[in-house]
Amino acid sequence: MNRISILFLAFLLVLISCKVKKTEEIKEIKSKEPSKKISTKADNVSILKKTFVIDGLNTIAHKVWLYLPPNYHTSTEKYDVIYMHDAQNLFDAATSFVGEWEIDETLNDLYKKTGKSFIVVGIENGAEKRIEEYTPWENVRYGGGKGKIYVDFLVNKLKPYIDKNYRTKPDAENTAIIGSSLGGLISFYGGLKYPEVFGKIGALSTSFWFSNKVITFAEENGNQKKTKLYLLVGDKEGNSMVPDTENMAELLIDLGFPSQNLKTKVHPDGKHTESFWKAEFLEVITFLFNLENNERTNN
Repeated sequence: MNRISILFLAFLLVLISCKVKKTEEIKEIKSKEPSKKISTKADNVSILKKTFVIDGLNTIAHKVWLYLPPNYHTSTEKYDVIYMHDAQNLFDAATSFVGEWEIDETLNDLYKKTGKSFIVVGIENGAEKRIEEYTPWENVRYGGGKGKIYVDFLVNKLKPYIDKNYRTKPDAENTAIIGSSLGGLISFYGGLKYPEVFGKIGALSTSFWFSNKVITFAEENGNQKKTKLYLLVGDKEGNSMVPDTENMAELLIDLGFPSQNLKTKVHPDGKHTESFWKAEFLEVITFLFNLENNERTNN
């Protein structure tokens, strides 16, 4: 083999080696990139073109997700409405933090089985501003305390917009507010503060620990005769979660809150996760909207 052939062969080997190394580097880079999540939201879920900046809260434009019943565009029916927080986690795995609630799948399945339908309005949280939005009182360690502004926005701005543009049953007895964790706290607060707007409250894994002022608030606003309230907590959520929830339920009953309008569930395996709230959502709305009795009547 002459010298030129040897040099050519050496060059070829170097070229092949570089290509292999480059391919391996590309694979390594791609392996470190986060995999793109696939959207799982149903076709009857959309995001409103109109966004809302909540005056006095922050400058973030809040997106609002809307679930419309499967028969919305083929009927003239009016619907019960459920207002929910943390919209990023409600309908779509692609936008969820650690899993979605599958609200759309649950309600679509409910419609197929029973014909019962709801409109669901989901308000996106403000990311790093979430604590401010969902807490009516300040916490020494975590701050917060702008929840009243957020709830007033729901009552005075968002709900009127939804009632004007969609076929809703606007009365309190047909309107629920549901959330989990701090979203449970703001739902509890909003429902008791505005019983003439929200007649049904789903307070799931509620962060009653955030401020002792919730006790005074409950004492001043808890004697509601028409409001329905579902309190859910898991036995594996932390040391104070179960007693805080049970103590709140006992306080409300002592204040005159009708026992038949209040359900408290302690799930022995419940954890502070979206999967827990997803699994319990249907039971929550079944109690709040009396779905079992409605189904018997329809049958």
